[in-house]
Amino acid sequence: MKLVTALARRAPGGLPSNVRLPLALRPWLYDEDAAVSSDPLARDKQLAALEAVLLVADEPLATRRLAQAAGLRDAAVVRRLLKKLQALYERDGTAFQIEEIAGGFQLLTRPEYHRWLAHLRRGGMDLRLSAPARETLAIVAYRQPIMRADVEAIRGVQCSETLRLLMEKGLVRIAGRHDSLGRPVLYGTTRKFLQVFGLRTLKDLPRSQAFAPVKQKTGPEQHSE
Repeated sequence: MKLVTALARRAPGGLPSNVRLPLALRPWLYDEDAAVSSDPLARDKQLAALEAVLLVADEPLATRRLAQAAGLRDAAVVRRLLKKLQALYERDGTAFQIEEIAGGFQLLTRPEYHRWLAHLRRGGMDLRLSAPARETLAIVAYRQPIMRADVEAIRGVQCSETLRLLMEKGLVRIAGRHDSLGRPVLYGTTRKFLQVFGLRTLKDLPRSQAFAPVKQKTGPEQHSE
């Protein structure tokens, strides 16, 4: 009853006089000179801001973007704080880690917790790929930029529908056109491909002799094996 009375007496659009806004909602009152906690796992203002941005980001963010979102000076500060934050995660045994993937940084759960979290995921369900789609995607990833005819020559089957499906899922894109007759389309992988498979760049792809470019041998080397 007292709460109802207090709310009824407050000015329209205002707050009861005995209510203080949370610190997060009144940043202008933040005391820059306030003593830092002695807790070794405590976050200062900058570190907490960066951690908050990483928490809500649903995709990897470049250091420049992180600096803008967290109100930090530049990318160098972000990289320093990222290392510090990762060290804190390692120290307190948290389930989270910061991964550098797809040209940016993202806060992710550690791989050992995947089996408990997999059944809760919803967004990744549409990325389940059939065996032919996975094979086609692997060929594009290792041989890009590549023409559809070359993909079909490797697989031995028609691949236009599979390539279309991979493009719809955002894993494959048109990377240009070949200089040959008719200028056929060239296919390559996307940034989302790197993100889904946890790769920083295409150089992080596992080595695979199956998709390595065929080298033409001449002279005595033809019989060296």
